[in-house]
Amino acid sequence: MVDNNVRKMAAQTVVTSQIVAGHFGLHTTDLRVLDIIYMRGQITAGDLAKATGLTSGSVTALIDRLSNAGYVERQADDTDRRKVWVRSRNDAIEPIKDMFMPSQIRMFELWSKFKAAELDVIADFLERTTLLAAECAEDLQRHAKPKRPRRR
Repeated sequence: MVDNNVRKMAAQTVVTSQIVAGHFGLHTTDLRVLDIIYMRGQITAGDLAKATGLTSGSVTALIDRLSNAGYVERQADDTDRRKVWVRSRNDAIEPIKDMFMPSQIRMFELWSKFKAAELDVIADFLERTTLLAAECAEDLQRHAKPKRPRRR
């Protein structure tokens, strides 16, 4: 039961992300990575590669796309010249946040119907599930071999 519900929620998140990303001319992955950058405040390209399972080249291209679109900026580290931080440009992501706002309001209304203790259990479940999912994604990335498309 839990497995199916988590899978349904994940699938719905993908669908919602595709709708919002398409509205802003972004790829779904770009939108999700932009959210990771926003939630962390700042992140290095290397940490972003670890968080997403993308190759360093893919992360560089993704950051370039987000930077060219004005959603993120690169900033050199004050203490280590080799390190570059990627930060979201909050002014640029306001329209994206605005598009999510009606859904967020409705979600907060739903969540307010739960007791605090119930929300604590749900939050713990989601946090641990997300951490394990990230570990599993790393395992998949290490062991996955790209298949060539089949020719017809």
